Amino acid sequence: MKPLYHEYLNCPTEYATYDDFNKKFRIARPESFNFAFDIADRIANEAPEKLAVLWTDENGTAIRYTFGELKEESNRAANLLVSKGIKKGDKVMLILRRHLEFWPIMMALHKIGAVAVPATHLLTEKDVLYRVECAQIQMMIISHKDEGVLKSAQITKEKCPCLENIMVLRGEREGFSSYGVEMPLQSDVFDKPQGDAYPQNEDLLLLYFTSGTTGMPKMVVHNHYYPLGHIATSLYWQQCIDDGIHLTISETGWAKSVWGKLYGQWLTGSAVFVYDFERFIAKDVLRQLATFGVTTFCAPPTMYRYMLQENFAGYDLSKLKHCAVAGEPLNPDMADEWVKRTGMPLLEAFGQTELQVALATFPFMKVRPGSMGKPSPIFDIDLVDENGVSCAAGVTGEIVVRTNDDSLPIGMFSGYYEQPELTKTVWSNDIYHTGDVAWRDEWGYYWYVGRTDDVIKSSGYRIGPFEVESALLEHPAVLETAITAAPDELRGNVVKATIVLKPGFTAGDELKKELQEHVKRTTAPYKYPRIIEFVSELPKTISGKIRRVELRERDNQ
Repeated sequence: MKPLYHEYLNCPTEYATYDDFNKKFRIARPESFNFAFDIADRIANEAPEKLAVLWTDENGTAIRYTFGELKEESNRAANLLVSKGIKKGDKVMLILRRHLEFWPIMMALHKIGAVAVPATHLLTEKDVLYRVECAQIQMMIISHKDEGVLKSAQITKEKCPCLENIMVLRGEREGFSSYGVEMPLQSDVFDKPQGDAYPQNEDLLLLYFTSGTTGMPKMVVHNHYYPLGHIATSLYWQQCIDDGIHLTISETGWAKSVWGKLYGQWLTGSAVFVYDFERFIAKDVLRQLATFGVTTFCAPPTMYRYMLQENFAGYDLSKLKHCAVAGEPLNPDMADEWVKRTGMPLLEAFGQTELQVALATFPFMKVRPGSMGKPSPIFDIDLVDENGVSCAAGVTGEIVVRTNDDSLPIGMFSGYYEQPELTKTVWSNDIYHTGDVAWRDEWGYYWYVGRTDDVIKSSGYRIGPFEVESALLEHPAVLETAITAAPDELRGNVVKATIVLKPGFTAGDELKKELQEHVKRTTAPYKYPRIIEFVSELPKTISGKIRRVELRERDNQ
């Protein structure tokens, strides 16, 4: 069958230039759209043997999960959830790692019109309690592997009356329902809700807690139009292909997972590849790419960096056609090495949980390693200075999205859930402030500088942390680094580098001087780190983002 994305575009599907793409690309707004019924179930009805998910694990298990099987299990799951009292608008938190059940449970929630709240298994008891209270979670479905979260859920249930049911994914456990035991007993026919019970386009589909690097997590909500925005993600950035196999490395608790493991891939006809692992090991991922013939791949730069430390000789990557990268800024030297090894450029993008892919390197553009690319035609992107004035080429400013109340871009959040005052701090006068700083070159490409709070002002200079971090990462001794401002009586602030070394390198004054000289040679000399601290690990959020705010706080004590 023909990929279904064609039916949701009011535009051509092939373009010769970016300008043509930016001018003509438009996503339709159907009167009624439900991803589970209109995409997943339709594929199941027309091509039940079409591959939906290819699931593998570290033990060599491989499961080919078809759309026909997906429809049957999602119907059983929907009937089970309804039997537990879940209805349209209820919020169900999913802590399911990379388990295969994530996909039918998500489709079940979409069919009911309940709100999916994906979350990571790394949550502490405090994290679980905070999320349940803030979002008024009615139900939790938790992996059988996560003893800590299971205990946290039981404690939270005693404190929060809203949490009516907690369900373990597999096996039986006292005080819990069991998905694995009860789901197979349900009917494989689910009666589509009628009338007001049927999910509407503007109803909530997803709620994500953004981890952030400062403050408490915010609640980002998306409606039922949201999946359609990922046509651009999958088709024009990741370049997924019909009957292909796409791997995005992400646990299901993060928004990146639905960017690369669900909506856009199925809309473009590609199967989702899942590698269920406990710890990232570069050679194992390379083996999966080769063994299963993955055609498109997306991962953060750090994972590409680890993969490039392996010998590629034993891996047949001939079926791999396109590689995308996102999650943190890309080091150009690393991008060049990937091209040398594979012949494929790394296509970079920028987005947020609040948005989708907002900037990207699209297929009809010249690849400029280290650049985030150009704006997606879905969003009206600009760079503005501190006074809200658009920046000229070469001038650093904040990335913003211009909006209007009549019709928000498909894929953009509608605000922080039940937090209007918090929403106003980032979105007012029809301008959404991303909090990310960049500059735009004369060809319209955007280059990342850092978060607004991370830009360093020293001796009258504005220094973006990424450029210095990128320079340090080119040195063979540096595994990870974070650049922050450290207080200085003379200059106000100076550049400080907190560095994790690769195995085999010894911290000391000689290496500090070598690294400083390396930065001076690689970028503008005034940007070199006057202070260098070697550490065993960097402080990070539960989503893996470096907490520069914590490093700054330590230096200001």
